[in-house]
Amino acid sequence: MGPYKRVLLKLSGEALMGDQSFGIDPLVLERISGDIQAVVNSGTELGIVIGGGNFFRGLSGIEQGIERASADYMGMLATVLNSLALQSFLERKGIPTRVLSAIEMRALAEPYIRRRAIRHLEKGRVIIFAGGTGNPFFTTDTAAALRASEIGAEIVLKATKVDGIYSADPKKSPDAQKFIRLTYAEVLEKNLRVMDQTAIALCRENNLPIVVFDLMGEGNIMSVIRGESLGTLVHY
Repeated sequence: MGPYKRVLLKLSGEALMGDQSFGIDPLVLERISGDIQAVVNSGTELGIVIGGGNFFRGLSGIEQGIERASADYMGMLATVLNSLALQSFLERKGIPTRVLSAIEMRALAEPYIRRRAIRHLEKGRVIIFAGGTGNPFFTTDTAAALRASEIGAEIVLKATKVDGIYSADPKKSPDAQKFIRLTYAEVLEKNLRVMDQTAIALCRENNLPIVVFDLMGEGNIMSVIRGESLGTLVHY
């Protein structure tokens, strides 16, 4: 598979923390921006969805006594913080970037309009989709699957702190088995928590392959886009 012309990159908020326990590590953002610059220079059209877990997670908000919908909206606002930070780093490298938010906040970002997003991509701009789906009870993984389907992306690249999908948490289980290829059905049946089930089901319905790979390896994003075997591929 690959090389790909239009891709959706899903970045976890936690990955932006680096070795910190909270917030954004500028060294991580600088390196990710460099990798994205290589992707843009190659001519690939790139949409990005970022999580907000480095600032706030909806589920942790519930544990603190915050009502679920409000907690999820707080998590969506955290994704806007990350989107603006990444935009700043990308534009410093001369990469034209637009933040499109599912929650309207005109002073900070354009509202998400599907046709406008596609037009930006065709003009060579990087699009950062902020605010999740704009609805509570849906994760940013589901937002990534949704936006990828809407813009006609060929693949979803899920960049994490792990180099693929394992049978168990490799940090806790040294004998955890790494999968090279999986079907959507296997991910759902084995309850492998790499993306939530709504996101997996959406990708399956739209025949959208997913590659789960290690964000921390320099040049990994470009390697996956070229079609090199990296991480775990989920497909039919």
